[in-house]
Amino acid sequence: MLSRVSTPTAPARPWWRLPDTPVPGGVPELAKALLWAELALVLLISLGRSAVYSVVNLIAALTAPGPLSAQGANLNNSLAPDRPWLDLTYQLLRIAFGLVPAALAAYLLVRSGTRVREVWAREGGWASFGDLGRGALLALAVGSVGVVFYLATYALGTNLTVVAQSLPGEWWQVPVLVLAAVEAAVVEEYIVLGFVIVRLRQIGFGDTAAIGLAALLRGSYHLYQGLGGFVGNFAMGLLFGYLFRRWGRVMPFVVAHTLLDIGAFVGYAALAGRVDWLPTL
Repeated sequence: MLSRVSTPTAPARPWWRLPDTPVPGGVPELAKALLWAELALVLLISLGRSAVYSVVNLIAALTAPGPLSAQGANLNNSLAPDRPWLDLTYQLLRIAFGLVPAALAAYLLVRSGTRVREVWAREGGWASFGDLGRGALLALAVGSVGVVFYLATYALGTNLTVVAQSLPGEWWQVPVLVLAAVEAAVVEEYIVLGFVIVRLRQIGFGDTAAIGLAALLRGSYHLYQGLGGFVGNFAMGLLFGYLFRRWGRVMPFVVAHTLLDIGAFVGYAALAGRVDWLPTL
């Protein structure tokens, strides 16, 4: 009589752990140290540096007299008060040079043998109407929840007052705010989704860990807004990371992020001081 030999079964995967997808542009073991170095250098000149400053800014706010809500997190400041043309020049230079880390991330991916289109624009061109539609719907959903969450955390005293813009009322105010929104969206999404997650997967992290670490990074460089800014952006990072894994395209998130920031920057310029529900200093 034949005996039945039982084979060990793999442990059940926790509900929160995503099944790992194939890794594009896998690298040999010896190259992982270089990938770590590239990842660190890109972050230290961009979002990682912002995260360090955000931690220091939050500590400064927490140790200052008064509640967090009585302090301001200022975005899009004037860089040359009372000198509008010089201010415009500085704003445009800041936006242009701010895009460089995203270009560096693309270069390093190509240098290591990764086809950028394969990890940034899978199954289609670089942009499509589908990307616009997905991005717009995502912005509507995230923006609606985000406004309510910001107002709630501000009321609880866990968030600073976000001053989304304080540019002078010149003719170039709105165009500069729109360009600033595009720059922030391109840099954050192509680095966080298109570089950090991709590199972590190539180094050997699973999908769940890579998405979680990228979301943690996204939350950390928003700490200057307070604890609410961290939690809200961490949650958005988890959502964006999960959808990026499914869609394999960065452009929908660039569209969504651009629309969210335009709504925040231009909306603040239009509404601050004119409605009583929007916190101002």
